[in-house]
Amino acid sequence: MKKIAAIILVFIRDRFNLSHEQDDYQSTILAIEKGVDFRGVNVWTLIFAIFIASIGLNVNSTAVIIGAMLISPLMGPIMGLGLSVGINDFALLKKSLRNMSIAVVISIITSTIYFYISPLNEAQSELLSRTTPTIYDVLIALFGGFAGIVAGSTREKGTVIPGVAIATALMPPLCTAGFGIATGHFFYFIGAAYLFFINAVMISLSTFLFVRFLKFPLKQEVDKAHTVKVKRYIYIVVTITVLPSIYFAYQIVQQTIFKTNAVKFINKELVFKQSQVINTRYTYNRTDSDQIEVLLTGEKIDQATIEKLKNKLKYYSLNKVRLVIKQGFNNSSSLDMSQLKSGIIEEIYHKNDLALVDKDERIKVLENELIGSINVRYPIKDITEEMNAINPKIRSVSANQLVYYNLDNQKMDTTITVNIRLKSRLSLKEHHTIQKWLYKRLKNGNVKIIEE
Repeated sequence: MKKIAAIILVFIRDRFNLSHEQDDYQSTILAIEKGVDFRGVNVWTLIFAIFIASIGLNVNSTAVIIGAMLISPLMGPIMGLGLSVGINDFALLKKSLRNMSIAVVISIITSTIYFYISPLNEAQSELLSRTTPTIYDVLIALFGGFAGIVAGSTREKGTVIPGVAIATALMPPLCTAGFGIATGHFFYFIGAAYLFFINAVMISLSTFLFVRFLKFPLKQEVDKAHTVKVKRYIYIVVTITVLPSIYFAYQIVQQTIFKTNAVKFINKELVFKQSQVINTRYTYNRTDSDQIEVLLTGEKIDQATIEKLKNKLKYYSLNKVRLVIKQGFNNSSSLDMSQLKSGIIEEIYHKNDLALVDKDERIKVLENELIGSINVRYPIKDITEEMNAINPKIRSVSANQLVYYNLDNQKMDTTITVNIRLKSRLSLKEHHTIQKWLYKRLKNGNVKIIEE
C-alpha cells in the first residue's frame, strides 16, 4: 500500500512540477519589468485599443471588445505591482503604480471623449454588464492572475497573457467609466471603476502569491516588522476589494431565485382554458415592493380567482411579492402594446422553434408573423347597421385584417378585407360610396370589398 501511495505521489509531483519548464528568475523579472513601462508605442496602442473597445461597447459587439482587449498593454503594470511586492523591489513598485495611474487616466480620458462625441448614448448589455461586479469577478481575476504569472514564468510564454486580459476584462470597465462621465451616469462610473479595481488588485495579489510560492529572489532584505506591515496592508486592500463584491453577488443570487420562483408560479398556476398569458414582467427591488406583472388575453378571470392566486404566492417563496394581473382590451389604459407585441413574438418564436442563423432574417420573420397574429377587433354590429342605413341592399357584413405577399415587390402588406352579403348587386357608384365611407369609418385607406 505504501508503495502504491509513493508511486501516486511521484506521479502527481511530476505532473504538477513547474521547474522543468520554468524560465530563470531574472528573465521572468526582466520580461515583467519591460511590460511596466508606459511610453511611446504602449501609450498609442492603449489609446487606439480604448477607442476600439469603446466602439464595441457602444454598438454592443463582443467580437470588437475581445479584439481590443487582445492588443491592450494594461496587464504589464498590474503584474509589475504584484511582482514588486513579492520580491521587495520598491523602485519597481513606485514605477508600476505611476505607470498604471497614467494608463488609467489616459484610458478614462480617451473613452470619455469618444462617448461625449458619439451619437449613441444608450447603455447596451455589454456596457451594463461592467457596472455591477460580484465575487465571481474577483475569482475570475484571481485565477486569471495565477494563469498569467505561471505562464509568464515559463520559457515559452504562449498566448496565456492575452487570454488573461480577455478573461479578466481590464479595458471595458475603464471604457464604461468614461461612458459614465460623458453621459452623467455616476453609478455607471462607480461600478465600472470598482470592477477595474477588483481586477487590478486580484491579478496583483495572485502574482504576489505565486512569486512567493516559486521563491523568487528578494531584491532587498527587510526587517520582520516591515514584512508584517506589508502583509497587513495587503489584507486590508483585499478585504476592501472583496466585501462589496460578495454583497452584490448575494443580491444577484437573490434576484435569480426570485425570478426562478416567479416563472414556476406563472407556469403552474396561471393556466386557464379560455385565457392565455401574453407577457410577464418581473420587478426585483430588494424591498417589499417586488412585483410580478402578468398580461392576459382571452376570457377575463374573476377577482376571486385572482385572490386565490395571490394566496398561492407564499408556496413559491414569494410571500411579500405583489401580483398585478392586467387583462381585457377594452380598457386601453391597462394595455401596454409594447408588452403585447413582445409577448406575441415570444410565443411565435417558441412555437415555431425557428432555426435561423441570421439575426436580421429572424427578426423579419417574427415581425411578419406578428402582423398576422394581432387580432384587430372591429365594432362589426355598428358597421353593419350603419352600412344598411346607407344602402338597404346590404344584408350582413364581416371584416378582417389579412396579410398579403406581393411577388412583384416581394413585400408583406396588410389589408382590411370586408365581405358584404347583398340582397341585389351594387352599382359601380354604390360600390364607390360604400368604399369611401369605409375608408373614413375604419380610418384606413387600405380596404378591400368583396361582394357576395
